[in-house]
Parts: sequence; C-alpha cells; structure tokens
Amino acid sequence: MTELWAHSVNNAGRRHALSDHLRDTAVLAGDFAEVFSARDLAAYLGLVHDVGKGGCGWQEGLLRAEAAGGRVIDPQGRSIDHKAAGTWLAAHRAKLGFFSMAVLGHHGGLPDTQDLKRCLASAKTDTQEQVQEAITQISALVPEIISGPMPDLPAWVNSAKDLHAIELLLRMVFSALVDADYLDTARHFTGELRRVPASLATMADAFEQARDDFLAKARASPTPVDGIRAEVYDQAVRAASQPRGIFPFPAPTGAGKTIAAGGFAAHHAAEHGLRRVIIAVPYMSITEQNAKIYRTLFGDANVLEHHSSVDLHRLPATKKWQRLAAENWDAPVVVTTTVQLFQSLFSRRSTAMRKIHRLAGSVIVLDEVQSLPDAMLLPILSALRHLTEYFGTSVLLASATQPAFFDLEIFRGLKAREVIAQPQPLYERLRRVRYIWKCDPKPTFKQIAAEAAGESQVLLIVNTTADAATLHEELAAAWKHDGPVLHLSTRMAGAHRREVLEAVRKRLDRDLPVAVVSTQLVEAGVDLDFPVVYRAMAPAEALQQAAGRSNRNGRLAEGRVIVFDPADGSVRGTQLVYGAALSTSRAYIGPEGKDPDDLAALRTYYQARYAVKNVEGSGAGKQIQDRRADLDFPVVAKQFKMIDEQSVPVLVRYGDDKERDGLRNRLRGSEQVEAWVFRRLQPYLATLPTRLAQHAVTEGRAVELLGDLYEWLGPYHPHRGIEFTYPKPEDYNK
Repeated sequence: MTELWAHSVNNAGRRHALSDHLRDTAVLAGDFAEVFSARDLAAYLGLVHDVGKGGCGWQEGLLRAEAAGGRVIDPQGRSIDHKAAGTWLAAHRAKLGFFSMAVLGHHGGLPDTQDLKRCLASAKTDTQEQVQEAITQISALVPEIISGPMPDLPAWVNSAKDLHAIELLLRMVFSALVDADYLDTARHFTGELRRVPASLATMADAFEQARDDFLAKARASPTPVDGIRAEVYDQAVRAASQPRGIFPFPAPTGAGKTIAAGGFAAHHAAEHGLRRVIIAVPYMSITEQNAKIYRTLFGDANVLEHHSSVDLHRLPATKKWQRLAAENWDAPVVVTTTVQLFQSLFSRRSTAMRKIHRLAGSVIVLDEVQSLPDAMLLPILSALRHLTEYFGTSVLLASATQPAFFDLEIFRGLKAREVIAQPQPLYERLRRVRYIWKCDPKPTFKQIAAEAAGESQVLLIVNTTADAATLHEELAAAWKHDGPVLHLSTRMAGAHRREVLEAVRKRLDRDLPVAVVSTQLVEAGVDLDFPVVYRAMAPAEALQQAAGRSNRNGRLAEGRVIVFDPADGSVRGTQLVYGAALSTSRAYIGPEGKDPDDLAALRTYYQARYAVKNVEGSGAGKQIQDRRADLDFPVVAKQFKMIDEQSVPVLVRYGDDKERDGLRNRLRGSEQVEAWVFRRLQPYLATLPTRLAQHAVTEGRAVELLGDLYEWLGPYHPHRGIEFTYPKPEDYNK
C-alpha cells in the first residue's frame, strides 16, 4: 500500500493518514510530558501506539466499516486488534518494559502485568504474522519506529526507591499519550486545533488588580475581621515565593481562605513558571460558588469548571463521541471536585485519565482538605508527595481544621512549607463563638426545635437527610416568627439549593427572621452568618466548620454554637457518614475536653483517629498501595473509592420546565449528546444513594435516563425536594 489510514473519512471527505497520526500524536504526547522530563518516552509511545493499524487486515476492516458504518471488524465479525504491534515495539525494540502497558491500554484502559505478558507472548506465537506485517508496512512510511534513537527514561527513575513513584510516572505518560491521541483524532474529524491557554506568568498582577476591584465592593459594608483577612492574604502571598512543595494552610473559617488560596496559587505559579492552577473542593455545593469567585479574579475566559455529576465514561460504546467531548483540563485555572480529581488519578480508563498529565507543573489547591476520606489517605498522600518530588507540582492544603498529615509515615522526611507562621494566635484572634454542649441528657429533635423556635435567626445542622427532614417538620410546627423555615440537602435540585441560599442571605442582610435546617453540605465554604447555630454531635472538624457559620463576620460580641446529641437521631446513618471519627472526637473534643478551635487538641484528635483506623497499616489504602506496586491497575481502579456509598444524579421536576424538558429530550433523542447539555442539566439535578435510586425504579418512582443519570417521577416537596419513605431509612439516608 502506498498509504495507510488511521481513521475513516471526515466531513471533508478525507481519510486520516496513519503516518501523520503517529507523528502528530508523538509530538503532542512529547509536549505534554516535557514538564515531567519524559518527552522522549511519551513521544515514542505516541509514535508506535497505532502501528497495529498498518496490517492489511485492519486496513481492509477500516474500509468495510467506512462503507457500512460501525466498528472495524474482520469478515467473521470479530474485533481486529491494533495494539499488540506497538506494545511489542515498546517492550522489545525500545526495551521500555512495563511502560509498554500504556500502548496496550490506550483504548481499553491500563491493564495489569499478566495482560502485558499475554499480549507479548501472543505476539511471538498466535499473532506474530499480523504484528510483523504491521511493523514492516509502517516502518516503510515511518522508519523511526525501528531506526530512530530509542527513548531514555527520566533520570530520577533509576534512583527512585518507591515503586509508587514509578507507577505514577506510567500513569502520567499514559495520560499524555491518550490525550494526544484523542486530540489528534478530534482534529481530523472536527478540524479543531489544540487551544493554547493563556500563560499564568503574568496573571499574578492581573489577579491583584481584580482582587482590589472585588474588595472595593465589599468595603461598602466593612466587617471587624477584614483586617485579619488582609493579614492572612499577605502571609499567603509571601509564602508563594518559597520553593515548590506541600504547603499546609491552616486558617479559621471566615479568614478568607478562598481568595488567599487563589492569591498564593497565582503568585506561586508566576514565581516558578507553573502551567496551571487546579482547585479541588469536596462538594459540588461550593464548587460553583468558588468558581464564580475565581472567574472574577483570574478572568472568566481562563477558568474551566469540571464538576459534572453525570458519569460520561459509563455511557455505551455507541456514544463514543460523547465520551471524547469530556474536558481534558486544558485551561490555566481548573475548578473541580476532589472526587473528580482523585477518581481520575487512580482510574484506569483512558477517558478519565487523559487529563491527569495536567497535574504536572501545576499548583494544586485542595480546599477543605479535612474532607479527604481516611480509607484513601495512603494512596492520595503518596501521589501528592510524588507529584511534588518528581513532577514539578506544588500542593496547597487549605483547611480550618488542618489534618495531621505530616505526622504520618507516608510524609516522613518531607518538609512542610508553612503558609501561616503562627496559626494558634490567629485562631484566638478570630474566636467569635462560644460552644454550648447539650449531650447529657440527650435532647430529642422536638425539644431542640422548641428551643430553636425562639431564635429569630438560626441555623440547625444535622448528619443525615432523614434527620434534616424530621427536624425541619418539627421546627416548622414550633416556629414563632414571621419568616420562613427553610431546608437544605442534596435531595433538592441544585437550583433549588441556590435559591434557598440566596433567600437566606437576603434575610440575614436585612436582619429579618429566618431558620434553616440543613445537612452538613452547608458547612464547608458556604458564606452564611447566623448569630446562633445548632449542630448535631459530629467529629471535631465538622463542629468547627459549623461554628464558622456563626458570627462569621465578627459583628456580634459572641456567637453561639449549641452542640447537641439527638436522642432520636439516625444512629446508623451518622455512623455511615463519620465512622470511627465521631467516637474518637468524643474523647478529645466536647464538654469534658477542648473546643474544636484548639489546634493542639485537634492535632491529638487526628493522631488518635489515624491510629484507631490504622490508615497506614491495613485496610483499603494499604491494599491499594500494594496493588499499585504490582502495577495492577484494574484492581486499583476498582478498590479506590472517594465515596463509600455511591450516589447518582437524579433529574427532578423543579425550575424551568421548558428548558429542563428540552435538555431531557436531547438526552433521549440523540446519539451525539454534547457536553454542554450535561452542564446545563446541573440546576435540575438532585442526588440519591445508588441503591435508593435503583429501588425507586422498581417502585415506578424513577427511571434510568442515560448512563448513571436517573429521572425522578415521584412528588417533589416544595421545601425538602425528593422524599422517599423506605422500611429501613437508615440504610439509605447518607
């Protein structure tokens, strides 16, 4: 053949030359990997990844598929492998060993070492003729696959003592390869060129100007804590000049961490020539809020939000272009969720992993870092350490309740680069509340509601959606003021929650009566300022986060935080949410111990909690690390779970019926659903535990819509959203 093809005709009627695709993918992959000193490695993997398409069988299958539509298959209807030839070249010609797994997995996902052995063994026996035919034909057009210089591994690999660092390198070059492959393929079919994002080098000055403009509006209504917030910001900016590494950033709630973290990231990136800022927050409820602030400060065109709760990767194979449309984080500033970040990092799927090479040479801001699950800490902290040691990354750990990560063995010998020089005095200066404990005897929800009903402005936070519904009913019945009793939980649509928050802020600003009953989603990063907060007993970090919603701006002499242990609360549901953290907290924080604002007590609590849960010695995290060392990517992906109880998005009847129904019809009526449709659906989505959603389907109250997206057919409560009565609600009320 005088020409070989990689892809069928595009809209312009042109096929994609295989030689062009291999070389262009190599250039892109090398560009992506240059930041972590793996240009040659990634470029070679890109050069050989589709060599198997050079075989006559595959080329004939492509022409059949082009004529009839569908996949490339042989005359018997079987798939035609095109990965073995490139895998063989990477393993034997380039002697890249297990790095050849990147080629083997560039469509189906990273394999394990046994899969690699089977592939290479087959290339010597069963498929030898096809493999050698493809190599011979491609080498006539792209001779460098066998005659060019073979790639070297990054210099640090030979001296690395931790196999997890090398496993992370394989993940990163795999990401660079698949992203380059997708981009070059998309360029053929759509004509879209790779976008060159704006540089962060000059963004610090622009950030400062935008911050001044942003604060100028706030100065119209100054607060007593504005001066302290300015000090926190100044310390964060000064810390940005330090060398790259891991930066704990402890600061009390209300200290302005969101803006200070952005300032640190902008200045640190400018100081060290870093390529992007990736900001991860634990809850979707605050992702949009933070993204709005960062769009103002970094510039709207520079900020990408990636937090869709719809799992594009679980869609059927017939919707491949829908999956290819998922963002790959090619933006100067990315705002995402910690679930999206770490589930992608420890995935094995090419579609999920194509973005993770963007972590190299970046500033990663982990907001509300105390929310990272204990069971997954070992692999998460291992990856963060190696990202800073070998991939040119810096990590900011922002939290009012800073976890004791540096007391763990995984961080032994690692220098903590401090942002706040003396945290405890800062916490004392920003102490704005008094804790009141109602734990013995335990009050009922009815008693708490009767007491709270006398307050004109009050926030009550409980541990489960079932408890929130119960307490909301009790408080609404007992309420003594001319104002609403509102509710917040993930059972409500996103737009519904935003409307409630906006209504609450307006009433607080006007000093009008208002009560809110909420789950813990209101605690992290939600800017509310109540004189009185009731909080159901929870771990220390949750209590301190709740306290941050009382007297937040310091306008009162003292706010009140009433911690109660509900006699009729959901015991099992609370245990599902918090596990051993709650019992450990009781031993160090409470009426017989210290307040959550005491940093020494907080550190002792974390140390005891990690010891009780044995986060490094056994359990899921240790098992994942063992499998990572064995390069068992499928098992790692299966075992790594940021959320114990998986939840799914549920489309509900709330808001603009015309827009919602139009978006739903797009999902049902097209094989090519654009990514923007899923983003536009966000205001109409609530959340349910997977098991509960599946049970709703069996009862006819929900239907599976697309992927893991459901549609709710049952009633939607005007205050509480989805309400679901089940014989054992504690099993389903996280």
